[in-house]
Amino acid sequence: MQFIDSHCHINFPELAENITDVLAQMQHNEVVGALCVSVNLADFPQVLALAEQHTNIFASVGVHPDYEGVEEPDVARLVELAQHPRVIAIGETGLDYFRLKGDLEWQRARFRTHIRAARESRKPLLIHTREAAQDTLRLMAEEGANQIGGVMHCFTETWEVAEAALAMGFYISFSGIVTFKNARQIKEVALRMPLERMLIETDAPYLAPVPYRGKLNQPAYVRHVAEEIARLREIPLAEVGRATTDNFHRLFLGGGSMPA
Repeated sequence: MQFIDSHCHINFPELAENITDVLAQMQHNEVVGALCVSVNLADFPQVLALAEQHTNIFASVGVHPDYEGVEEPDVARLVELAQHPRVIAIGETGLDYFRLKGDLEWQRARFRTHIRAARESRKPLLIHTREAAQDTLRLMAEEGANQIGGVMHCFTETWEVAEAALAMGFYISFSGIVTFKNARQIKEVALRMPLERMLIETDAPYLAPVPYRGKLNQPAYVRHVAEEIARLREIPLAEVGRATTDNFHRLFLGGGSMPA
């Protein structure tokens, strides 16, 4: 049985300082790989270093929509950094109208930049959306995100939003939130969507799944996300593991396998 954490931040200090144990716990829980996701350009070298040092860790490059007052990427810069063979995605990018208020046109412009960079570099997008689903889908359509695809990470929206993203060729990724008792809307989406378009993630160090809710999250815990999806769909855990692992390979590695 195998699992892959499609979105985590193991370069953040609370995990990076214990990286040997983080990797050991992954192995113990049959988590064979993880995508370490960039949130700003200043910390990108840390993200890339982890991917260079460990064959089962991959990197993305991008600037999160919540980060104000940081180096603003342009298309050329993102494309340049994405040329590294360990960088397999562009992002984390998208829109967040929950944490930030006011005139957020800069956020929308940054999102457009990432979509254009993904199209040019031919690497899929990691999309974050919070209380901004309609604008997120609109910008995806306007900028031709369907031409490159990607994943709606840590999905918390309705089935209608999921359907719109699926129609544009995107995958849907579920985090530990799907294990929360009151997450009925997310559980419904996890039950209804095609298994061949599903990914699992931790978003570590955040959003630890039950039974670790409220504690520090880590990639090893992605197994619990898979267990809840298997329970909801009444299918074997191994089937969820196999499908989501194959989906990761297909989306990010061109159908190839993990390095030996």
